[in-house]
Amino acid sequence: MAGVRRMKLGSQGLEVSAQGLGCMGMSAFYGPPKPDSDMIALIHHAIDSGVTFLDTSDVYGPFINEILIAKAMKGGFRERTELATKFGISISDGGFQIRGDPAYVRASCEASLKRLDIDCIDLYYQHRVDTSIPIEVTMGELKKLVEEGKIKYVGLSEASASTIRRAHAVHPISAVQLEWSLWTRDSEEEVIPTCRELGIGIVAYSPLGQGFLSSGPSLVEKFSDDDFRKHLPKFQPENVEHNKNLFERVNAMAASKGCTPSQLALAWVHHQGNDVCPIPGTTKIENFKQNIGALSVQLTKEEMAELETIADAVKGERFGGVIISWKESNTPPLSSWKDE
Repeated sequence: MAGVRRMKLGSQGLEVSAQGLGCMGMSAFYGPPKPDSDMIALIHHAIDSGVTFLDTSDVYGPFINEILIAKAMKGGFRERTELATKFGISISDGGFQIRGDPAYVRASCEASLKRLDIDCIDLYYQHRVDTSIPIEVTMGELKKLVEEGKIKYVGLSEASASTIRRAHAVHPISAVQLEWSLWTRDSEEEVIPTCRELGIGIVAYSPLGQGFLSSGPSLVEKFSDDDFRKHLPKFQPENVEHNKNLFERVNAMAASKGCTPSQLALAWVHHQGNDVCPIPGTTKIENFKQNIGALSVQLTKEEMAELETIADAVKGERFGGVIISWKESNTPPLSSWKDE
């Protein structure tokens, strides 16, 4: 297979591999952390294969995923990668708190630089929007960090169209990260068109439906006690029973095309446009190899339409209140802000 193509992400000059690697599941949320040596071997294999865009966050672990990435960057791998990390979800007293105040933004950035053992973060996202603070205030601090050379490009994750517009007016946003797949299409109406109007790249996380589009209903039986997917509506028994039809139809179509269901689902995301970079996560080299095979799967307009018809039948809310999304990301007006 030809090497993984490169793409421009946003209009500010960031260039990444057309498919990235989501690193969250190596350390958090999808069961216990995996052995460092195995994950470093996987990251090195990804980079050697041309997948150079790595996605992490300070909350993955917390902190241990960034430390893992730092270990993997030794021996010349840093120079070959684009590193994205995130701030904004603080874990205190066992609970999550969303923060975007300037002091927290700066402290988080400094801490991530230290854990990653780098001088500059390529792409720094606000992981979730702090709805108690005008987005302009958070962006003001990020702009300072860009000017100081601590971050190159700024991103938002799970942000509404209006929040994206307001943020972009303070400092250009290079990428918006959102969940987008045959499993989840709620950002297509407003968020994605806004990104395209403003020249902002789109990074699609969970492009395989948190694993459902790879494994189908059997995935649920393998969840460990500390896998957060157990609590999500789409994975509840009554919805799994319904959603297995989706998997079976995707599986049948994949078989007729000579590819796997995950390759077909990923190809659907790639076919959304040259401004979209999916970042499927995995902890196994064989799954990684399968995922990059999606780059060579071609879909006709008729096949795209058929897949969308299948996707329309997905049952279950996305987060069901377990996690906040872009729908809860609007912030107060700047005029309301009084800097203490």
